[in-house]
Amino acid sequence: MDTLFITHPTCRLHMMHRWHPESPKRIDTINDRLLASGLSSYLTHMDAPKASVVDLSRVHHVSYIDFIRENTPEEGYFNIDTEETCLNPHTYTAALHAAGSGILAVDQLMSKQSKNAFCCVRPPGHHAEPNRSTGFCFFNNAAVAAAYAIEKYGLRRIAIIDFDVHHGNGTERIFENHPYVRMYSFFQHPLFPHSGTENVAPNMINAPLPAYSGFAEVEKVVNEQWLPNMREYQPEMVIICAGFDAHREDEMGQMTLVEKDFVWLTEQLMAVADEYCEGRVISFLEGGYDLSSLGRSAVEHIKTLAGL
Repeated sequence: MDTLFITHPTCRLHMMHRWHPESPKRIDTINDRLLASGLSSYLTHMDAPKASVVDLSRVHHVSYIDFIRENTPEEGYFNIDTEETCLNPHTYTAALHAAGSGILAVDQLMSKQSKNAFCCVRPPGHHAEPNRSTGFCFFNNAAVAAAYAIEKYGLRRIAIIDFDVHHGNGTERIFENHPYVRMYSFFQHPLFPHSGTENVAPNMINAPLPAYSGFAEVEKVVNEQWLPNMREYQPEMVIICAGFDAHREDEMGQMTLVEKDFVWLTEQLMAVADEYCEGRVISFLEGGYDLSSLGRSAVEHIKTLAGL
C-alpha cells in the first residue's frame, strides 16, 4: 500500500485577489518541491472527485451550501465577509473537489488500497463553520471526511488533529460535543479567529500557546496532553489539519517551528495510528503562506507519511 497524494486541477483555479496569500502558488510550490525531491514518483496520485451536496450537508447547512453556489460570480469576485474571503468563478467547483478529496481518501484507506493520504487541495477548510465562511475557507474538508467515515463505515472514534497556527474554529463548531469525534489542537493565542479558549467542549483538547512558542512548548503539549488522551481514546482513524504557518518564516503568526518539528509531529501521530487503526491517516493542507517554508515543510510531512 502506498501513500496517496490527492489533488485536482480546479484547486488551482480558485483565486482571491491578486495580493492574497492564499493563492494557487501554494499548490504549485508543493508540487514543484515534490518533483525536485524525487518524492513524487513514490506516491500514488489521484484526482479528487466532487463532494455531493449530501456529503457537504452532513456538516454544513443546506442553505449555506446554496449561498456559496448562488453567489459564485460569472466573473470578478463576491466578498463573503471582507475581501479576505471571497468567491471567484471557480471557487464553488474547487471547493467541491477539495471536500471530495477526503471522501476519496476515506474510501481508499478503508478498502486498504492506500496506506495513508495527503490531500493537497485548496481552498482550505478548518475555519468553515456549519453556516459561515471565515479565514479563506468555504467547506470544511476534514469535517466532511470525518462525517462520511462515520456514516459510511460506522467509525465511532475519529481523532482530528490541527497544528495550524490558527485555531480551527470551524471544525470545533461542527464537532463540539460530538460523540464520535475528538479534536486535538495547539494554536497561537491571541490570534485570529480568537476562539478555542472559552466554553470549550469536553471532546476538544485545545492548547493555546503564546507568540514565539516553539518546539519545546509543542513537545510538552503533545506528550502531556495529546498522546495520553489519544491512547485512551484508541482512534479508528486519524485526520490531520496540516497547517504549516506555525513555521518561524511564516508571517501569518509568530510561532517558531521548523521542518524537523513537523516531521516529529507527524511521526507521533503515525505511531498512534499504527497502534490503533492500521495506520489510517488522512492529512489535509490547511495554512502555510510563506511559499519557501510551506514547500519544505509540506514535503517533509509527506515524506514522513510515506516512510521515506
